[in-house]
Amino acid sequence: MIKIVTDSTADVPQQLLERYDIRVVPINIQFAHETYREGIDIDRPTFFRKLEECIPTSSQPSPGQLVEVYKPLAGQGHSILTIVVTSKHSGTYQSAVLAKSMLPDADVEVFDSLSISMGTGYQVLAAARAAEEGKSMGEILQLLEGIRSRTHLYFTPATMKYLQRSGRVGKLSGALASLLSVKPIIKVEDGVLEAFEKVRTRGKAIDRLVELTAQAVGTTEPVKLAMIHAEAHDEAEALRARLEDNFSCHEMHVVDLACSLTVHGGPGIIGIVSYKAGL
Repeated sequence: MIKIVTDSTADVPQQLLERYDIRVVPINIQFAHETYREGIDIDRPTFFRKLEECIPTSSQPSPGQLVEVYKPLAGQGHSILTIVVTSKHSGTYQSAVLAKSMLPDADVEVFDSLSISMGTGYQVLAAARAAEEGKSMGEILQLLEGIRSRTHLYFTPATMKYLQRSGRVGKLSGALASLLSVKPIIKVEDGVLEAFEKVRTRGKAIDRLVELTAQAVGTTEPVKLAMIHAEAHDEAEALRARLEDNFSCHEMHVVDLACSLTVHGGPGIIGIVSYKAGL
């Protein structure tokens, strides 16, 4: 059987990880001289408490961490499909490729989601469901390429200071944005995070997320949607209700953004992941 492995940025809801027996390799989070494995050594309340004292950094899992996950699966005779956060902003893909090379007798494929959060997570779920249906590795990879090509992700942060420090987003003068109190709209394009619009208020920024999503996937065809947020639960739930009323939702999730991603976007970040279903 094909088993699915991903990293902790994928934000797949816990009940679905368990339902499809999806394995998760943690991203590492560093606060000064302390290193934590996301979801293992540090929980969300602790992360946000420490975030008030120090802005952390994140790093990809080592090849050895991935080998520890691969070995028992391969030993049970499974093929392994690893779907990871965009290689344009993380070394996780390269770690997975190196881990594969360390187990030459194992059947391992590594797929670059070219996305983050549920942009990756929906690919993970699609792969797990296809594997359960008995699809071949080649069929699943073809399915993933299609989903990857039609996934859209737009988000807006509550503050610029985390993005300014992380340097993860291009084409934006962070200092100017902070000075003018504008709210950038950021998209994921071919795996790269790019700021491409600025609006003046939080409310207008969220309105613009909805407008861009409607332009990307339409409002009448079946779509899969996810609201991603960091400590913005009420806004995310209001956004969910709004999208339910205005889109043909085939599947929808509201998810807490991974702490390893919140490192770069900060508390208050909110976004929408979307793609047309059933193609």
